[in-house]
Amino acid sequence: MPVEVILPKVDMDMESGQISRWYAKDGDAVSKGQLLFEIETDKAAMEVDAPSSGILRDVKAAEGTMVPVGQAVAWIYAEGEAYSAAPPAKVEAETPVIVETKVSAPQPATVIPVQAAPIAAEADGVRATPLARRIAKEAGIDLASLKGSGPKGRIQKKDVEAGAATPGALTAKPSVRQPAPVARGDTPLHAAWLREGNGSGRAPIVLIHGFGADLNSWRPMLGGGTLDNPILAIDLPGHGGSTRTIPDDIDGICDAVEQTIIANHAGPVILVAHSFGGAIAAEIAARNNLDVRALTLIAPAGLGPEINGAFLSGFVRARTEPSLVAWMKQLVQDESLLTKPFVNATLAQSQDMELRDAQQLMADRFFANGTQVLDIRRSLDSLNIPTRVIFGAGDRVIPAVHATGLSGEIAVHIFAGTGHMPQLEQRQKIMRILREVSQAVA
Repeated sequence: MPVEVILPKVDMDMESGQISRWYAKDGDAVSKGQLLFEIETDKAAMEVDAPSSGILRDVKAAEGTMVPVGQAVAWIYAEGEAYSAAPPAKVEAETPVIVETKVSAPQPATVIPVQAAPIAAEADGVRATPLARRIAKEAGIDLASLKGSGPKGRIQKKDVEAGAATPGALTAKPSVRQPAPVARGDTPLHAAWLREGNGSGRAPIVLIHGFGADLNSWRPMLGGGTLDNPILAIDLPGHGGSTRTIPDDIDGICDAVEQTIIANHAGPVILVAHSFGGAIAAEIAARNNLDVRALTLIAPAGLGPEINGAFLSGFVRARTEPSLVAWMKQLVQDESLLTKPFVNATLAQSQDMELRDAQQLMADRFFANGTQVLDIRRSLDSLNIPTRVIFGAGDRVIPAVHATGLSGEIAVHIFAGTGHMPQLEQRQKIMRILREVSQAVA
């Protein structure tokens, strides 16, 4: 039976809330714990995770819509579960911070807690509601120039709206810097903010995925804990929503990624990258075009010549679920992590011939004849920022032995019983490492 997703109650006086952003759309495969949508009241801004895994259907509340507490905003259907355009009637919930399974006949409801996490807090010594902060940021208004009408002078939404017409309220600089020209960069790549942070002012974490994945592949990891940092994820060329044009060399990819980061954020960043994305991140950190404060590489390419060429070739060629799953099993030690939504999302990409052709070109260019033609060791040796390298001891794509011989200043983590995707297989431990990295550079 489909699981009902309702608008939860996030503070005692809340009667309704505004859905400010959806992170998944109707028909998307979602995983339990994946960030689903964001809600705002004048007192709080919260993120709501998916209460179950399946296919998101019948999204009833658009972004910007005010929704009463307890009202259904969508349903999640199990993989293969029969679906009709008209969902079953909503089951009324006495306690609005739960999700109940819809039923067609009287029977006990399945109750699944909705996890809502705060995403904004006081900062810079200015008392303001999270909603007021967001409106001020988008309008380029200096909160310090406003007088709050709330308790203890707290700035509220109406104060920001009134202050928009006040001389001197507008800041001299926009909140988002425009893209700066780079030597060889293409137009900015596709990117998305997966988290907005809690207002602590910490440097954003920029996530760069590996070969054959996309920015959505990071979402399961984020269900393993919380971070104070804003989180920006980028699709590499030939992946996700980015251009299908593959640069001739790694510098060209670095140019495009750097320009994309600049287009979304001005200031210091923390780079976190997986596999082929790890090689890109290491080169970006060494180029010094960005203010990179820390680097975390998960099963990075570029530390040795060996790579599972059969996997690269087979993964790109696979067009059916059985053939694709056979190669995806090479990614993990625990095959139960290859959930149906995960497989289906990857299978959908395999049907995009233009995308797969671009990835084949990338494999031929950077992993010719099953050999890595990248070498990031010299780049890593040149860094003077906190750097961590993470591998799974059972990695069948890039051998974990590649982590040996690195500079003694680089922290190396090797997880037993783990394959090529520690961010999925050890997501809570990886999130703890990222929190430690973030706190160390704050």
